[in-house]
Amino acid sequence: MTYKNRISSILKLLNNRLYEREEIIAITLLSALAEQNIFLFGPPGTAKSLISRRLSKAFETNHYFEHLMQKFSTPEEIFGPISITELKKDNYIRKTEGFLPKAEFAFLDEIWKSSPAILNTLLTIINEKKFKNGSDVNEVPLKVLISASNETPPENQGLDALYDRFLTRLLVPPVAERENFETILQNGSSSENIVIPDNLKIKNEELQRWQSEINKVKLSSDTLNIINGIRLEFEKLNRNKKKEEFIYVSDRRWQKAATLLKASAFFCDRVETNIADCLLLNYCLWSNSNNREKVQAIVENTIKTNGFQTGISLLELDKEKDSIEKEINKELYYSTDIYDTKKIGSKVCFEVKRGDLLFYIQKYRLKSNETFNPIDKSGNELENIECTFDHQGSCNIKIRDEYYSYRDNWINQEPYTPKILFHKGDKKDEVNERLIKALADEVSVISDKMSAALKDVVAKKETFFKELETPFLFEDKLSITITSITKQIEELELRIKDCERLTNLVQ
Repeated sequence: MTYKNRISSILKLLNNRLYEREEIIAITLLSALAEQNIFLFGPPGTAKSLISRRLSKAFETNHYFEHLMQKFSTPEEIFGPISITELKKDNYIRKTEGFLPKAEFAFLDEIWKSSPAILNTLLTIINEKKFKNGSDVNEVPLKVLISASNETPPENQGLDALYDRFLTRLLVPPVAERENFETILQNGSSSENIVIPDNLKIKNEELQRWQSEINKVKLSSDTLNIINGIRLEFEKLNRNKKKEEFIYVSDRRWQKAATLLKASAFFCDRVETNIADCLLLNYCLWSNSNNREKVQAIVENTIKTNGFQTGISLLELDKEKDSIEKEINKELYYSTDIYDTKKIGSKVCFEVKRGDLLFYIQKYRLKSNETFNPIDKSGNELENIECTFDHQGSCNIKIRDEYYSYRDNWINQEPYTPKILFHKGDKKDEVNERLIKALADEVSVISDKMSAALKDVVAKKETFFKELETPFLFEDKLSITITSITKQIEELELRIKDCERLTNLVQ
């Protein structure tokens, strides 16, 4: 049985008669397999303690500890009572059997309501896996500590270091779907007493061996790109935020998050992480209810934009295609309107005839709205004629009446519109056939190159889909990971279609 199949079978049993908790249980199991602590965030009555109890059933252990923390909880309730026998010998020794220092799995509900003395000792246990009992320092077998609360730790209470030790932070809301809610009402509460067959149950020696094997898993270049992209987005966000609104992720948390990603790959029978594993960062990087959704948006947007690297540069393909298009337009098509003109000396002009008058309007005046005098065939300005272009391609003409020798008055003439022989975009006549063939061949080459790139990306997508299969994440989340590759396929298809347009231009 592969690791993936084994984990999937365990999850199926853990989820029996639990509703809308599949993702939470999957992430808590993965965290436990990676020996990372877990924080369940949500209101009372949402099955947080049941999730913890069920999770412990997947492991070979008889040492499970659970306690509801309160403001007046004492160290004796968590770490064990003082031994009276030892106290009589002047030894301050706790009887830890059945309490947290002897537990392999533990669940502490409403953890932040506890006293500083308990939380400080708890930090030492999590940090060093040791418990100071009198003059003795005992090794603690604790593999995973699950904590729960309907609030994140209050600010400025010295709890940041402890909170940072809970790598995965999971929102556990009430059941939302009506059908599931009514099923709960009909069937009553779910039992914690599930049975995991021996061939599925995780043995202590397996768990110990897996930790070193997980560390050998490689972080892929895609994973590293995404992690660095998220860090960059956090930095940008923090520049414009007040200190209390910062999204801070310690180096220790990043390192442990990387371990969780490696564990995800390992239990999916892979030797390298992929983009799907990066979605687990959604559960590792937020710190309070105010930034949880913001962190999730940053993680998912970064995966969408920086996720799948195909090694194909659309920019380079675009440059090549654009270069060919420019050459086609230059060699085969008029880039500007070509007018019917005459040369008067060195000046390019429009020839205009009004009655017996023949005069010339300089072409450069076409874009001007200033009034000017045209010239005669010798290039001399005709002061008795005034012209003004109207910005729409026509020229208004006025001729002074004294030109006809009977009074000094201007008479409007019929406007003149320059004749266009060839419009911009018209194909040139009698283009060299060899040039046309050469351009057509260039279009064919770039089209073939893009088709080959598309085929390559589609093949990588199919391989990628197989790698995406994971028992720890579900379809609605996984769809995010294919956004970048789907977009690249669409972009290549558009460019191939555009090559058809270029082929038609050449023909």
